[in-house]
Amino acid sequence: MARHLITSALPYINGIKHLGNMVGSMLPADVYSRYLRQRGHEVLYICATDEHGTPAELAAKEQGLPVDEFCAQAHDAQKAVYDGFALAFDYFGRSSSEQNVEITQHFARRLNENGFIEERAIRQVYSPTDGRFLPDRYVEGTCPHCGYDKARGDQCENCTRVLDPTDLINPRSAISGSTDLEVRETKHLFLLQSKLQHEVEEWVAAHEEEWPQLAASIARKWLNEGLHDRAITRDLDWGVPVPSDTWPELAAEGKVFYVWFDAPIEYIGATKEWADLDPENRDWKSWWYDVDTDVRYTEFMAKDNVPFHTVMFPATELGVREPWKKVDYVKAFNWLTYYGGKFSTSQKRGVFTDQALDILPADYWRYFLIANAPESDDSSFTWEHFTATVNKDLADTLGNFVNRVLSFSKKRFGEEVPAGGEPGEAEAKLGEEIARLLAEYESQMEALQFRKAAAALRALWSAGNSYLEEKAPWLEIKTDKDGAALTLRTAMNLIHLYAVVSEPFIPATSAAMRQAFALKDDTATWVTADEARTLTALTPGIPFTVPPVLFAKLTDEDLETYKERFGGSPE
Repeated sequence: MARHLITSALPYINGIKHLGNMVGSMLPADVYSRYLRQRGHEVLYICATDEHGTPAELAAKEQGLPVDEFCAQAHDAQKAVYDGFALAFDYFGRSSSEQNVEITQHFARRLNENGFIEERAIRQVYSPTDGRFLPDRYVEGTCPHCGYDKARGDQCENCTRVLDPTDLINPRSAISGSTDLEVRETKHLFLLQSKLQHEVEEWVAAHEEEWPQLAASIARKWLNEGLHDRAITRDLDWGVPVPSDTWPELAAEGKVFYVWFDAPIEYIGATKEWADLDPENRDWKSWWYDVDTDVRYTEFMAKDNVPFHTVMFPATELGVREPWKKVDYVKAFNWLTYYGGKFSTSQKRGVFTDQALDILPADYWRYFLIANAPESDDSSFTWEHFTATVNKDLADTLGNFVNRVLSFSKKRFGEEVPAGGEPGEAEAKLGEEIARLLAEYESQMEALQFRKAAAALRALWSAGNSYLEEKAPWLEIKTDKDGAALTLRTAMNLIHLYAVVSEPFIPATSAAMRQAFALKDDTATWVTADEARTLTALTPGIPFTVPPVLFAKLTDEDLETYKERFGGSPE
């Protein structure tokens, strides 16, 4: 079996992420990682906080903290939320790590040696009051297009127009508020992507047919427009320093690498962080260096990150002229919207992941988000849709099935799996249906089609309800006690099957279902087609308990409470 390297786009350090960030990268990567592990594959799922760049410095300033202290606290806060969502990273690192500094500087030196980095003079805004050049986001002012008075030097958040700092009316420093600004000449390093265009085109052409249309079309659009040389350094106090042994003048001026240069390299850096914790048993290079035929690398990200991962980072890897592992499959997502409008971290609009966990356990959110993942197009979060999904799929279809089977069996047969008669036509029919639906579920998971996988999982749950309604053990027991016992034993085996195969979506609930049965040696990681057909994992006499309600139904009062707290529209 192939080894699977999985990464999800690095969440930025400034603030807790919203549900759109969760479903656009980390959560589907976790679901896929869990599935592959259950199927017996060796998996390494790596992620990290993206800690460099202007927003980190500004957020630290706003909180009155040194930027390194701010990032350390923010990393821990984000990690706590991801733990709450049961994201099973093999390692969750930090782009400010020593390992990322080392590898980023190595990449830069190699690119320079190979003729793909050039030092150029550019004109940039300078603040005498602050005694420094100001990156784009450090310049604020009034947008010339819409009049918004808090537009940044790179983009107006109000009208979304892309800007240059010199476009702003009444520009001011975001650090000091000073309007005493000048335009001066300074030097920066440029990655000569134009010289790598042909190589990137060949590499994309060899992979794009396998990628989802969204990822392939974005990569092709950038290539068709032509790759431009790009500045990869900034005038910031916080970032990966330009190495003084290669660029002593720029290093003396305090230049650091642009966040979008070092952030993708942190996938490698975080893997080294992971390996350095146990160097005798972990080899980070075995995942990243000269392993094209051994490791399958899958990246998960929202569509705004696709250009950097399908064009810019591959250009960087190609330019170093070393056999670094490049992505095999890019799973790109569209936007999850909030009532049709954008989630916004800066404007606190929509549901954020910490708030979600304050309202309901993680499995409610995990299932809803994956079942409605924005794969082929944008999808909209509404409280009405969320409530209906929880009630229909989780509370009624799965939760109610588990509760009524175990409660009824306990009442009529005691606290052990009943024996009953031999399986008959209804059980054979059920077994074939379960085997068919399980194969469909596996097929969609292998294809990384998450909404279709969720539909197949839901169909598996529904099959149990259909069987129960057909056999009606509450009536059957009046005339055929052994037949009712068989029905309940078969239904309990379905519960155990659900516990195993639902784990990628709802891990806590799956654990609760599995723990309901006192199996001495329950090591099942998946269910074979034959096991699905026979449904014999649980034999008569095994003790069981009735777990607490797996999913509480949400009421109209709950719905109104959520809408009042978060709003029923994006405004």
